Amino acid sequence: MPVQRLNHAVLFVRDLERSVAFYREALGFTVVMGMPGAAFLQASGSTNDHDLGLFEVGAQAGPSGAGRSTVGLYHLAWEVDTLEELERIAATLGGLGALAGASDHSTTKALYAKDPDGLEFEVSWIVPADLLTEEVLAGRTSIKPLDLAKEKERYGARTRGGLGVSIPVP
Repeated sequence: MPVQRLNHAVLFVRDLERSVAFYREALGFTVVMGMPGAAFLQASGSTNDHDLGLFEVGAQAGPSGAGRSTVGLYHLAWEVDTLEELERIAATLGGLGALAGASDHSTTKALYAKDPDGLEFEVSWIVPADLLTEEVLAGRTSIKPLDLAKEKERYGARTRGGLGVSIPVP
């Protein structure tokens, strides 16, 4: 049986409390279990045991060199249901000073942000399969700045993303 989806991610962080507070405020995660030096968080609406594990390594930890001087994970990507939700998260991340960029990948509308340790993550909305026109598919090889107002006008603020792509059609 092939892999179906990512179940959870685990990150090493300098300060557990600071990181838990960030993921709560930025993405609405809740703590479902904890132990000394570790916390397990769940995304709103998730049925996973946990979606994110955080393990504290302490203030002495150096910055990640991944992509600059070492191999390593570039970023994690979380998917939201609507462009309205993507816009709300963009505002929250901007208010936290964590928003690092926003891109239109044609089939995916993406925000990029950094957590308190500088670890990058993506929050994205995926164009549903029934709206993947030839024009949209042809644009996959280019990256443009994200214009959320234009995309909400094009697809609808509350159109459920990912249907038939990352989410099975009921």
